[in-house]
Amino acid sequence: MKDPPELQLVALRVYDASAYVTKLERNMAASARTLVFRALSDSTRNIHHVSRCRIKHLCCRAGITGCRGYSDSTEGKSTHFGFQTVPEEEKAEKVYKVFENVAKKYDVMNDAMSLGIHRLWKDTLLHTMNPQPGLRLLDTAGGTGDISFRFLEYTRSMYDRQQRLRAKSHQTPSWQDIADHYVSDKAGPPQSRAVVCDINKEMLKVGKQRAEKAGITTGLSWVVGDAEELPFDDDQFDIYTIAFGIRNVTHIEQALQEALRVLKPGGRFMCLEFSKVTNPLLTRLYDAYSFQMIPVVGEVIAGDWKSYQYLVESIRKFPDQETFKEMIEDAGFFCVQYFNLTGGIVAIHSGFKL
Repeated sequence: MKDPPELQLVALRVYDASAYVTKLERNMAASARTLVFRALSDSTRNIHHVSRCRIKHLCCRAGITGCRGYSDSTEGKSTHFGFQTVPEEEKAEKVYKVFENVAKKYDVMNDAMSLGIHRLWKDTLLHTMNPQPGLRLLDTAGGTGDISFRFLEYTRSMYDRQQRLRAKSHQTPSWQDIADHYVSDKAGPPQSRAVVCDINKEMLKVGKQRAEKAGITTGLSWVVGDAEELPFDDDQFDIYTIAFGIRNVTHIEQALQEALRVLKPGGRFMCLEFSKVTNPLLTRLYDAYSFQMIPVVGEVIAGDWKSYQYLVESIRKFPDQETFKEMIEDAGFFCVQYFNLTGGIVAIHSGFKL
């Protein structure tokens, strides 16, 4: 028995509606799958990008040599040269010329500019360091060798002091003590070594002449090298110092990573640098002296106003104590701390490679 025509028409319309809904559901499902696929693809790309960034960051924090390959191109980037803004690729050349010009009068100018106080600052650095005989120092941006000379003298006097204390503790030595003392004397004191590394050949030339005049012939070597790409293998030095040099580096973060790389595990990073004065009254006096007197003294003694104008300006562009401390920590150093000297005119920053 056939259904009435009206019923057949209703059934046909229900069928057509059902087919339309099914087709619509299929299209919606396909669109949803496409959206999900695109979202997953974008997420994957983002994850890969973040992973690369994290790997780069961790690589550099660990001081791995290969991380130097991640350095971005400096083309088109600018940085400061004193109060001037210059292309990054030009700063190193300008700084080189500054120290090439002042090399012969560098030590005399240090005394004149600081009224001799720089000697006390450097002595304080060594007493804070308290190096033991037999250690190896990298004196980066070491210039004319002030820090290395002090390091070798300090370790030598430390060895002599240890010998005197040992002698006092053995007023009536046994035969074994005498034998041990004879063997140790025959072996000689542990040899401390200092490497002065500087990018400027003229500064190193003056330093070598100073060493010859002072009779320093052993335990000291001179190397031409860039603080941002040191010419040494990993894990080579017990102590890394950079005194009044890091503010002249174009990429401070890269120099810190290099310091971490060349230090042995347990090695110590120490930086002596001009910083931010903490006392407002001293700040005004210091600024007046720096900008009005130091370039004049530079012109009178070294015949070079512009170089010493740059040196004064570069101090003001260097990060303050807390900011620089954070930069050292970000490079991967631990137990980072700093000590202000002369009201913050200079600060010593210290950190360890673990």
